[in-house]
Amino acid sequence: MAGELLIDEPLDGVRRLTISNPDKRNALDHAILDGIAEAVRAASDDGTRAIVLTGAHGMFSSGYDIGDIPEDVFAAEAEKLVAHPFTSAIEALDATDVPTVAALPGHTIGGGLELALSCDLRVARDGIKLGMPPAKLGLVYSHTGLRRFLHAIGEPRTRQLFLLGRNVDAREAAVWGLIHEVVGSEDLEGFALDWAAELASNAPLSVRGNKRVLRALLEAEASLEDDVAAELIALRQACFQSEDFAEGVKAFGEKRPARWQGR
Repeated sequence: MAGELLIDEPLDGVRRLTISNPDKRNALDHAILDGIAEAVRAASDDGTRAIVLTGAHGMFSSGYDIGDIPEDVFAAEAEKLVAHPFTSAIEALDATDVPTVAALPGHTIGGGLELALSCDLRVARDGIKLGMPPAKLGLVYSHTGLRRFLHAIGEPRTRQLFLLGRNVDAREAAVWGLIHEVVGSEDLEGFALDWAAELASNAPLSVRGNKRVLRALLEAEASLEDDVAAELIALRQACFQSEDFAEGVKAFGEKRPARWQGR
């Protein structure tokens, strides 16, 4: 069964997008990611003044929904999910001129963490874990995704997060700059909506203009030579065909050490 994106308007001018995939710890599948991309793009044109992105069932998201892909189509389907709908959702969040808040009620892992990092502001429940497990899966992460982490938390913490593959708790993540505020579980929804209400009440020309300036400045620092970008993309694509990636995902789901072969 596919997950779904729940959409409501808890306050005037505030649109809330809630990830719901309870059987898979809110894993991101095509339905959820396409829903995020569509809802965020629509918000730019329909008078929405702020967006809250959150998760149901005590989770934000466990990342890509690749654990149950059959072995005979694993490489193609895993790359297909990661490459298109995930990118579309991220790009929609990057491009929108509507301010966005990620409210993290539970563990926020892998692609779920990059999705949260694509929002302007992030608030997390005390006690949750955040992490990037590519090193545990045999996955080469996208250079655009890694750049996002470099901008947010700097080179030393990005290396720590991606090369060790360990989760960090919310308080440590706040020190790093992964999130802005840590609150108690009973306060999370109200805190996020308070921020959204304040964003919605601020001068729209200022908020949207400042977002545009920030986006332009970050993009100016992000250029790569075409041949280097092609090399990095090929490196990532090759990992989807590797034996190690298939083994890493299987071992991760079975909660056992992976048997790496280096191929």
